[in-house]
Amino acid sequence: MNNKDGAVDHEVKRVLQEQLEALDDTDDEDSSRHSPSRGEKVLAELATLSHAGSKTPLKKSSQHLTEAVMEAARSTTLDPKQKAQAVYQHSLSLFSSLFETPTADFIKNTKSAVGSVVEMILEDDDTAINLLKVTSHDYYTYTHSVNVGVLAVCLAKKLYKNKSSHNMREFGAGAFLHDLGKVKVDPAILNKPSRLDEWEMKRMRTHPYQSYRILMDTSQLSEECAIIAMQHHEREDGTGYPRHLKGNEIHEYGKIGCIADVYDALTAKRVYKEGMPPFKALQIMKNEMIHHFEREMFENFVLLFSK
Repeated sequence: MNNKDGAVDHEVKRVLQEQLEALDDTDDEDSSRHSPSRGEKVLAELATLSHAGSKTPLKKSSQHLTEAVMEAARSTTLDPKQKAQAVYQHSLSLFSSLFETPTADFIKNTKSAVGSVVEMILEDDDTAINLLKVTSHDYYTYTHSVNVGVLAVCLAKKLYKNKSSHNMREFGAGAFLHDLGKVKVDPAILNKPSRLDEWEMKRMRTHPYQSYRILMDTSQLSEECAIIAMQHHEREDGTGYPRHLKGNEIHEYGKIGCIADVYDALTAKRVYKEGMPPFKALQIMKNEMIHHFEREMFENFVLLFSK
């Protein structure tokens, strides 16, 4: 182990051992059952996530749902914890309805709502920290989309700070909408309450391209930000999909999306598998999956949970 590896291990243990436990009620005995024998086996499961048994909130208009998210994000009366809860719950309602009715107008309204959430994350550190803590571990396509959006924007904030060369509203929209292409995947595959077979996996793996096409065809995002949708399953070592890109071939936004996507997939609870506690998921990512990520980005991702 080199000095850098040792420093990362020390940082994980020192910063996260105590503080990440606050994000999850799972005790040590439960945690011991969640660890896979190999990180590669865990990675193979990531594309099999489903939203079976959808807990879809009551339908409301896209405009009403959008306004609810924006009002929560701009609130000056709620404390950080209450504000984070309100933003998160309204965002779930918005994305649940979006996946049922992915029209161009709905995507446009959703982008506006996401813009308000992004601005809140950038400007309000206390609420952003609480937003990381309230994300749900029950997996549905819409909860995963919101979780990955929050995680990716928080990481981008840490990486880019106030650099004007990055349009964070566009980036955030790409991150929150990264899985929109799943509306083009057979519901029987999305809703399957067990692991996918080879043919089903191939169909599932079309969703990054489908997401990219929807976002570009509806003219809602710049190509640079829609690339998050296309590349969030690419891996640093070239073992990802759909194009098996590696290293500098992957846009840095795609690399951020990859880290957020994997983390949320590991911590998510599925029908056939309990989710990992955050600390355990980060350990798996560090010890068994680090070759899938840009190391410096992952180190900064770990530090998101240090407050």
